[in-house]
Amino acid sequence: MNKWARSLALAAMALILPAYAQSADIKLGLMCPLTGKWASEGQDMKNIVELLVEKANAAGGINGNKIELVVEDDAGDPRTAALAAQKLASSGVTAVIGTYGSAVTEASQNILDESGIVQIGTGSTSVRLTEKGLPLFFRTCPRDDAQGRAAADVIVKGGFKRVALLHDNSSYSKGLAEESRDLLEKAGVEIVYYDALTPGEQDYTAILTKLKSASPDLLFFTGYYPETGMLLRQKKEMGWNVPMMGGDAANHQDLVKIAGKDAAAGYFFISPPLPQDIDTPEAQQFLKDFKAKYQALPVSVWAVVAGDACKALEAAFAAGKVEAEDIAEWLKQQKNLPGLTGPLGFDAKGDRVGEFYRTYKVNADGAFVLQAR
Repeated sequence: MNKWARSLALAAMALILPAYAQSADIKLGLMCPLTGKWASEGQDMKNIVELLVEKANAAGGINGNKIELVVEDDAGDPRTAALAAQKLASSGVTAVIGTYGSAVTEASQNILDESGIVQIGTGSTSVRLTEKGLPLFFRTCPRDDAQGRAAADVIVKGGFKRVALLHDNSSYSKGLAEESRDLLEKAGVEIVYYDALTPGEQDYTAILTKLKSASPDLLFFTGYYPETGMLLRQKKEMGWNVPMMGGDAANHQDLVKIAGKDAAAGYFFISPPLPQDIDTPEAQQFLKDFKAKYQALPVSVWAVVAGDACKALEAAFAAGKVEAEDIAEWLKQQKNLPGLTGPLGFDAKGDRVGEFYRTYKVNADGAFVLQAR
């Protein structure tokens, strides 16, 4: 092709591409842990968002535009999450849902923000994520300080006076432990032990022995369900019957599989409501559709709040908001969007407004039972 013809072809493409871009489908990104220790959480996130996208597309799309979902596995690992965020940014997505784990989400934040992409975190509760002032970051889960207030309230009302606080040094777990410690001390509760374990280990007998020697009347571990299950099982094996409590990262049925029913019985945790306890008509219908397709319910609420993120973005798209800044500005004005877990809205920092923490206790059959308020 000679120089003149090449210039003519490029000029023609320049005229065609903008028109094509305007009629292109909406690209929506999802970052979730499809491999690694949180893989079941990530698979449910993927299944929920895929089902919502299928339903939207079957109804004609958003303003006539079909949604194309682009999924990247972050493996529950910050380094892998950074790579996943880069892949999503280069794929041309308008917004990204995810991910699970505050440290994992934090590894993706700057990459997506600098790429001009709206991000809605799901199971990412660390306070600092929305204190950075990133204008395009949101989350559909509460913050650790909200959870810390809820945890301290449960502990004080439960009459516990000597509390051992254990975390795993992750952004989420340490943040919840620090917030709870400060509030409990103000309420006159004695913190008799405060330290961290190393996640992923198979034997926590040594640290449990130290905890026991501190003579607490409650053990509050703020970490995730795999380590929670190990602690419960090994605490039972050593014959220590002190009550144990957790935060919302323990809200996963695999907790009972790891601990065993006998060891898990009596354990309690605070969390947003489990999927089966969400009583909005929209949630009940969606869960019915989910069960019909996948023959099971989601294992925890964290996958469901990924659905909340999808619903929020669909609403923004339906309102004609397709540019990142416009989406972000519009979302921060909303306080009553129809989410799967109930009315959904955001404040100026991108945090979800409203609190919906509840207390659950594991019964003898290994079921998570919602406790009366």
